[in-house]
Amino acid sequence: MRQVPLWKPALIIFSVVISLFYIFPSINHGTPSWWPSWLPNRIIAQGLDLQGGLYLLLNVEADKAVEQTAENLVDEVRGILRKEQLRYQTVERDGLDAVSIQLTDNSDSPKFRQILEKELPATLFSEDISGKKVRLAIKPQEQKEIRRFALDQSIQTIRSRVDQFGVTEPTIQKQGEDRILVQLPGLTDPTRAKALIGRTARLEFKMVDEKGDLNAALSGRVPPGDVVLYGNRESGQKGRPSYLLKKRTVLSGDLLTDARVNFTQYNEPYVSITFNRQGERKFAQLTGEHVNERMAIVLDNVVYSAPVIREKIEGGRAQISGSFTTEEAHDLAIILRAGALPAPVKIVEERTVGPTLGQDSIDQGLASILIGGALVLLFMGVYYKGFGWLANMAVLLNVLMLMAALAMMQATLTMPGIAGAVLLMGMSVDANVLIFERIREELRVGKTPLAAIEHGYSRAFATILDSHITTLITGLVLYQFGTGPVRGFAVTLSIGLVISMYTAVFVTRVVLDMILQGRHVKTLSV
Repeated sequence: MRQVPLWKPALIIFSVVISLFYIFPSINHGTPSWWPSWLPNRIIAQGLDLQGGLYLLLNVEADKAVEQTAENLVDEVRGILRKEQLRYQTVERDGLDAVSIQLTDNSDSPKFRQILEKELPATLFSEDISGKKVRLAIKPQEQKEIRRFALDQSIQTIRSRVDQFGVTEPTIQKQGEDRILVQLPGLTDPTRAKALIGRTARLEFKMVDEKGDLNAALSGRVPPGDVVLYGNRESGQKGRPSYLLKKRTVLSGDLLTDARVNFTQYNEPYVSITFNRQGERKFAQLTGEHVNERMAIVLDNVVYSAPVIREKIEGGRAQISGSFTTEEAHDLAIILRAGALPAPVKIVEERTVGPTLGQDSIDQGLASILIGGALVLLFMGVYYKGFGWLANMAVLLNVLMLMAALAMMQATLTMPGIAGAVLLMGMSVDANVLIFERIREELRVGKTPLAAIEHGYSRAFATILDSHITTLITGLVLYQFGTGPVRGFAVTLSIGLVISMYTAVFVTRVVLDMILQGRHVKTLSV
């Protein structure tokens, strides 16, 4: 028998020790106080089906993003016309995706077309027969891009909110053209999470119409250019306070850079917001122009406060107060930091998995591994004798290294993942079965034991490699195009296949060579 290079058993010992270090925190449900900080301390992340949590399927109302783009286009068109000193009567949104411009009698219609087509290439220009009304519609391709961006941006915003909420290993991914799948394992407060995820969080600053008649507006006679909004809290016997505001948004939350919870001298929480440099300039200019007027702070069409501007405010800082609880102020700061959703989202499917069901799944999964593993090990030990017990050692090492790899990569273990682990136990011994049967064939044609081992491993290797590669390709495809549980199965399967090649072929061969090294073997226990 050939001499075994020292690096081979050293590699096996190293991989076993490293695996034990990575698996220990999961077995111990954490690390003890004496555990050094530089050693692995992450436990295997459990999926929604194992530890319970919240499952949400959200529908992104992307048409609202197109509508908002058209609303923004109104201000943009006004700015262009003022800059070019073109006279007009009105500029207003026309339907979901367009803006209409009513020209004056002496307006130069061709000049309008020339300038608007140059400044707004993403729109389609049309005009009525008289040439006194112009319509700018967002191009279909541009609308498609707005909807796609709304979905992608919603995913990023929701992920940012969830990360700050403190959920471990959340799943947030696209489904189809307008839906988002959200899985939050281990969540204990689903109501709060749904409020945090689904809130649009569009922050706006609007001026209060001090000259308008609020009572007339409440009865339905809202002045042009105004809107009636309500406060976020009941006010005595009168219910929620009402406000008559200018419809135009003078400053938006898009210019925020930070939002933090602070407390007043009476220990009441409020949210302190900070603008970027552009927002700081606009806020200073705005407050300077409207001293002694009221400015309303509006979030999702709800007025949180409408303070009087006493003086020009520089430094780019403001605060939102509204009789918050500490938790409400904290959640508001989270969604403001994460940014507003580009379009409203609606929950179309919701499932809450309790921790009891998750524990039952874990118990059943462990039972399946133990029973299935025991039957496989027993069969191999009885049928292949000494070589069978060598394969059993490789199977146990395979499971150990698989769990360690999941902990190291922080991959999420799901119920289908446990099923994949059981499947891998069978695949691991299957590779050894191919080798052992080949060794038996070599012995039957009269080869010596050592030659039979050499030929058995070398000739079975190609078959084992082919089967593992084809299965690995299947696992990668499942991971790429699958979702949720399918991905959990694919992760376990793919990692396990790589480890199986190592344990079933390399480890068993090295151990066998070490056992037979220096011996004159006449028979094999196979």
